[in-house]
Order: sequence, then structure tokens, then C-alpha cells
Amino acid sequence: MLQAGGEADVRVHFESLTEPRRGRVTFPLLNVVVMTLCAVVCGSDDFVAVAVWSETNKDWLAKFLDVSAGVPSHDRFNAIFAALKPAEFERCLLSWMTALHEVTSGQVVAIDGKTLRRSYDKASSKSAIHMVSAWATANRISLGQVVTDEKSNEITAIPKLLEMLEISGGIVTIDAMGCQTDIVEKIVEKKAIACLAVKENQPKLHEAIEHHFNALIESGLDGAGARLTDTSERGHGREEQRCYVICPVPQSVKDLGRWRQVKAIGMATSIVTRDEREHTDVRYYILTHSISAERFGEAVRSHWGIENSLHWQLDVTFHEDQCRIRKGHADANFSIIRRFALGLLKNEKTAKVGVKNKRLLAGWDKNYLAKVLFAQ
Repeated sequence: MLQAGGEADVRVHFESLTEPRRGRVTFPLLNVVVMTLCAVVCGSDDFVAVAVWSETNKDWLAKFLDVSAGVPSHDRFNAIFAALKPAEFERCLLSWMTALHEVTSGQVVAIDGKTLRRSYDKASSKSAIHMVSAWATANRISLGQVVTDEKSNEITAIPKLLEMLEISGGIVTIDAMGCQTDIVEKIVEKKAIACLAVKENQPKLHEAIEHHFNALIESGLDGAGARLTDTSERGHGREEQRCYVICPVPQSVKDLGRWRQVKAIGMATSIVTRDEREHTDVRYYILTHSISAERFGEAVRSHWGIENSLHWQLDVTFHEDQCRIRKGHADANFSIIRRFALGLLKNEKTAKVGVKNKRLLAGWDKNYLAKVLFAQ
């Protein structure tokens, strides 16, 4: 029996998970969840692989689970996960994660969405689901996600996601789709700082900020309370220079009464040189608190961690875009399992290899798998 972080501890986190099956239950719900998580950590990307891995490793699982009833078939795994409520399931997994790894307070929390392309089912007219996730950039774990059936529904999903999170003192970054007054209000209500990208989907706001920074640049950033910082990187045949400027909210934005919570605006300029060709990209932001230029730059850079550390890994390492799980809530719940498994693997520091090879190592070495699962 694995005592430190084993069954006795894990069971506590799943006490609130509603049993979706009626009548006599053959396979305990805890077994189904733990078997699936172990299998996904070790490289399984669908329920057939989960069932095969669990049957192959039944003797090891018996050290901390009662497997006297055996291992469910892949169809049974699918049916159970199809019936589980994703919100409940996610809360249980997050409880487990935060018990293993303390979440750093005051960090950047990046929110972004990702479509599970193969979750679309033409036969049943089921739309591909879209997962809106919150990524703790310092801890590199998923703090939560909300399922929508369209990318455009991110606007309504983000407030629901924020309601689930403990983000007090942190900086919440969202791309331009999330630049909405209701979302700003919710972030402030949660006692966090909003740092939201502004594009042409908010034309008056974008125009006011762009005009203000153009005037500041012409004046040499003189006398406007502007703070700035520069960074540069060179490698892989490219050189990138970045400049971050933040200043108090100007009257032109104050006049747009809808944005009363905005206290500062920011501009991030990136100049990339590759093969003697130069490309310049300028982005604008609103913030609900006046912070240093260095912290503003960190927030902007950290936001893209959700693309590189979460979405890219899910596609390349976990093959999420190729997954054809579609039944009921099974696609959403399996996606939640992937994100949790990725967080566990990223937070295991003893193996000096990438996530792909950590999955292989966990499959080969059960002592290492125990380290990943229980932080032993």
C-alpha cells in the first residue's frame, strides 16, 4: 500500500464526486479515475489504451486499489466518463493537485481557449468542444477549464471559469476576445489584476489607446508618467527586441465610461530580425492596476506560456487534436485528465527530460510513476 499520497489521501479528494451509475456498481469509481490517470501519464491516449495498460499493470495497481473485480473494458471506461459531470470531476482533480503542489500566490494566470478538433461528431450533429483553460504560469499547472461548444462562447465561459479560481493578488492575462467589461469587473471582484489585450473588436478603446501612445512616442514619452523596459533575445537565426511601456490611463479612455476599472494602459512592441528582414508587431493592453514596466512585460510574455506549455504539449505530446473520444462528457473529462497529467509531469523535477520522455519513463518505471502521481 502506498501510504504517502496513496489511496487514503486520494480518496479524500474524490468524496464529493457524484457516482453516475445506478444500481449495483462493479468497478469502484475511484478505481476508474486512478487507472485512467495512471494510464494517461504513462502514454495512453484513448480508452482502449487505458484498459490495456490497466490490465497489464493490475498487480501494481493492486498495491493501493481493490482490483478484485478486475479491470473495466474500454467501453465501460468510456461510458463512465461520458456520464461524469466535468465541473465536479475537475474540482476533485484540482483538489488533488493543490494538495501535492502548492500554488504560488500572486503569479500570472493566463486564460485561453483551445478547440478539440476531433470531438466533432457528424453522425450525431455534435459540435467540436472548446476548452477555456486557466494556466498558472509559475507552477505550470492547469487551474481549471470550462467547456463550450463554440470558440465565440469564450466570452460567456471566462466569467464562469474565473468564478472557480482563487486568483487574489495575481495578474490575469487574456487575449483580445476576453476584453469585455463584464470580464474586467469579475477579475476585479476576485481581487486580481486584469491585463487584457485590446484589438479592433473594441474599436473605440483600441483607437483611444493607439492615439495616446502615438502622441507619447512623438513627444519622446516625456511628462506622461510612462515607464518602460527593454529586453532582447538572440538565437536560432533570429534576434528579437522587445519594449514594454505602461502609463496611467489617459482622459481619452476615461471618457469611455464603460472602462471605469481601467487604471493603466500598456504597449508591447516586438521587433524580430531574421535573414536580414525586420518584422515589427505592436500590441496594446488595458490594466486594472498600475504596475511596473518589468512586471507588465513579464505578464505579456508569460501569457504565451499557455500556448507553448499547455496547448502545444497537449497536441504534440498527448495527441489531443487526434483524439476521437466523443460520447457524452467523455471528451471533456478526458481532456481534463490530460491537463492534470501534464501538470503532474511538469512538476516532477528529478528526471531531466521532456514531457514525452517522462511519459515513457513513467510507463517503464513504476517507482517513477509513483513520484509523478504522489510527489514522493
